[in-house]
Amino acid sequence: MSAELIAAPIVVRRPLTETDAVDIWIARWLRIRRKDLLIRYGCDPRRLYEIWEEKRFAGSRAKALKLFQERYPGLADRIDYGRHRTIHRAVPPELQPGLFDPA
Repeated sequence: MSAELIAAPIVVRRPLTETDAVDIWIARWLRIRRKDLLIRYGCDPRRLYEIWEEKRFAGSRAKALKLFQERYPGLADRIDYGRHRTIHRAVPPELQPGLFDPA
């Protein structure tokens, strides 16, 4: 067996808490990779997006922002605190509806 397999942490799935949500916001601003967050919290990627869209734990972003500015005052002016935006891959049907219709 390789050393990587032996040293791999075993993650127990548990429901995310508001404290986790605050930490996830801070990790986002510190540019921690999504993959690393998924490993750390042992959750489905949809749970992260629910936090970033504030569908779950409303108000956690404001708490995280305050805590982030206290912990990392040197980074406070360099971070984009914007909300997560969903990018839809399908082309909306209302864009150029008659483009391919025969004239």
